[in-house]
Amino acid sequence: MKRDTIFYRIFQQSPILLFDLMPLLPENSLRYTFESVEVKEASFRIDGVLTPPDPSGDVFFTEIQMQPDPLLYERMFAEIGNYVYRRTELFSSWRSVAIYPSRATEQSTTKVPSELFASGRIIPIYLDELGEIEQLPIGLGLMVLTTLEDDRAISEAKEMLNRSSRSVNVNAIIEMVSTIMVYKFTELSREEIDAMLGFKIDELKQTRVYREAREEGREEGREEERREIVFMLLNHKFGELSPDNQAQIQSLDFDRLQALSQAVLGFTDIKDLEHWF
Repeated sequence: MKRDTIFYRIFQQSPILLFDLMPLLPENSLRYTFESVEVKEASFRIDGVLTPPDPSGDVFFTEIQMQPDPLLYERMFAEIGNYVYRRTELFSSWRSVAIYPSRATEQSTTKVPSELFASGRIIPIYLDELGEIEQLPIGLGLMVLTTLEDDRAISEAKEMLNRSSRSVNVNAIIEMVSTIMVYKFTELSREEIDAMLGFKIDELKQTRVYREAREEGREEGREEERREIVFMLLNHKFGELSPDNQAQIQSLDFDRLQALSQAVLGFTDIKDLEHWF
């Protein structure tokens, strides 16, 4: 099962979900962004990186490990070392979260210095110890759902779809539940999976919440497309933007982004952008 892909999509939809797994929240937690990063020097790929909104914050690395790996932590530190070397100006410190289905999957021995674990920089999470799936937030429930087997997975998926009818993100939840089940039951088609989950999918798609959420998703898509155009134009003219300028653009709504995309054509200096703001 391609759980890395599932977890990436979960974190992409809700970047701060990682913080639900942790006892303490960093400052500006709602403004963190998420990406999957390839470290060029050794062709390592970090499953996920949550980058702080300004260099005073911590960066969080995530590793999704559903199968035993006797050298996971050594690989993690190689990846983190390369990332820190390349992007040290983006943050003040770092922490890393390793997500396992259970303690039995965790690396049993390690050459990594014990003080790094004692410092709290490494945070192992065991999905089977988070509690009953019915009591978890939907995002965490989706993670646990990836670890369940057969009949239990089907029953919990149906219950999650039922719960999602009360969520503004109902369309994203339906899609994620269906996708998880497709990865679990590889011998079945998407249509067969939907049929297995029962009438709830068709029923939920008729609800007002689903229709409104779908329309909202279209609007968000248009806004994100316009934002990408603005970044492309500005980067082409002036190179990589400062973190402050990037944050200002991220905060603009669709109308302001459209106005900026037109104004950029007349900019001759990066100061024109700052004056526009």
